[in-house]
Amino acid sequence: MRSWPGTFSQAFCAVRPPGHHAEAHRAMGFCLFNNVAVLARYLQQQHGLDNILIIDWDVHHGNGTQHIFEDDASVFYVSTHQYPYYPGTGATTETGQGRGKGFTMNFPLPPGCDDAVYIEIFEQHLLPRALEYRPDAVLISAGFDAHRDDPLAQMLVTEEGYRRMTQVVKEIAATCSQNRLISILEGGYDLDALGRSVTAHVNELQRDP
Repeated sequence: MRSWPGTFSQAFCAVRPPGHHAEAHRAMGFCLFNNVAVLARYLQQQHGLDNILIIDWDVHHGNGTQHIFEDDASVFYVSTHQYPYYPGTGATTETGQGRGKGFTMNFPLPPGCDDAVYIEIFEQHLLPRALEYRPDAVLISAGFDAHRDDPLAQMLVTEEGYRRMTQVVKEIAATCSQNRLISILEGGYDLDALGRSVTAHVNELQRDP
């Protein structure tokens, strides 16, 4: 395995437009290119990393990311999302296909879920499964539109919820992937809530592992 480039093991990428709805051959839902999917393949092909974990906590299901990797066991995709909601995918029965069977994990959630619901998923379900998978790098599709102030959904997550979710993901990266963790901005449509949530997330990324 070639070394991780640069001097920082963790990074936040404030990219626009978002990407997780973009399919391999078409744009969709504000998304032109699937940024996190491109990054996952780049890390595998250019830096010799084998297994990539993508955690998508945007309030919408990342249909594009799931479809791109659903038959590929080298990328494990995990999503929490309001359901049923746009784009209509992300049921618990969607677990991957062929060689990728079992390497897609969806947590479709009803409207009104708060920090406690998300934190329980991250601590009790995501963490043990990710530690079993042992990824070489961890990527976050970091949408902040599950925030309680966001106008496009009906979730109740706060900045403190995102902070704790970040801590759990950092634990995975510290245990499995030499702290290699890259977060890519996805949705977020209340600018004040988005700013506060990103600040909490980045402040936690900056803390020593």
